[in-house]
Amino acid sequence: MELSEYVQSGLQILADSGCFSPSAYTVLLQTAFQSLLNAQADQVALDHPVLKHIDPTVLKHCHAAAATCILEAGKHKADKSAISTCLEDCKFDRERIEQFCTEYQKNKDTLELILGSIGRCPLHITDVSWRLEYQIKTSQLHKTYRPAYLVTLNVENSDSRSHPDVSFSCTMEQLQDLVGKLKDAAKSLERASQM
Repeated sequence: MELSEYVQSGLQILADSGCFSPSAYTVLLQTAFQSLLNAQADQVALDHPVLKHIDPTVLKHCHAAAATCILEAGKHKADKSAISTCLEDCKFDRERIEQFCTEYQKNKDTLELILGSIGRCPLHITDVSWRLEYQIKTSQLHKTYRPAYLVTLNVENSDSRSHPDVSFSCTMEQLQDLVGKLKDAAKSLERASQM
């Protein structure tokens, strides 16, 4: 697991028992897990009474660092030894490492399920449909008399999950600009494949 300097500095602050008491560390660690695992979790958790004495900027930095470490561990399917090594490098003591690993193991399956649902592949456009719309009046009843194109991109993902089609409206100039950019991209791809 490779963590940025910013994340490592946040974890080092979190490891400091002078800044985070054992109870504050526990609350922040649980909050970091809940913010990743529960879509309903909100920032109210950082308002916990145990965390009141900690500067909000430091608190948010450490929360982001812990959440990033958790995500990286889940992304790499890290085992206890890999997590321990990473946290030791950030000056965590044995007790805090054990607590982190216990919390991680408790939430590992849910975390991996959530990370797996995000997907790894971009959407693939399978078809395009369009129609011309002629707008006569706006919602304020002003006369406009301008054409617009309604474009729908039919998409799918290689992981076979269904995705809603992408629809947008654009003027003729915007559509011409889009077509021009797509042609440029196709030419670049063709040139790259011939090398």
